[in-house]
Amino acid sequence: MSTADDWNTQIINEFRENDGKVGGPFEGAPMVLLHHVGRKSGKQNVTPLMYMADDEDSSLMYIFASKAGAPTHPAWYHNLTAAGSATVEVGTDSFDVAVTEVTGDDRDEIYAEQAKRYPGFAEYASKTAGIRTIPVLALRRS
Repeated sequence: MSTADDWNTQIINEFRENDGKVGGPFEGAPMVLLHHVGRKSGKQNVTPLMYMADDEDSSLMYIFASKAGAPTHPAWYHNLTAAGSATVEVGTDSFDVAVTEVTGDDRDEIYAEQAKRYPGFAEYASKTAGIRTIPVLALRRS
C-alpha cells in the first residue's frame, strides 16, 4: 500500500468513526467520502475530499480536482467524468449523486470562493497556473 493510500485510509477511518468529522489539516472542513469505480480497472475506490456546499441548493455540492497542485488531474476526476455518477458519504448519510463539470465563469466563481474559504486552494491554483485549470465538479443528489 502506498503512502497516499495509507493517508487516505486513516482519513476514511477517522471520518467514519466520528460521524464525518476529521482532525489534522482537515479539522473543521466539510469532508465527503467519494465512492467511484476505476474507469480502466473496474476497481471500487473511496477518496476523501473537501467539498463546498451550494449556498442556495441543499442537494448540490462542489468538489475540486486540485490534487494538491500537481500538474495532472487526479484519477478520480477521470473516473467521475466518465461515469457521470457516484456515491458519497457526508456525515453519517450516504447517497447517489449525478456528476457534471462546472466551466467558464461559474467554475471561476466557485473556485474563487473555495480559495477564499480555504487558502490552500489558492496555492494549488498558483502551482498549476499555465499547466492546467483545476476542474470543479458539481455533485447533485439524485
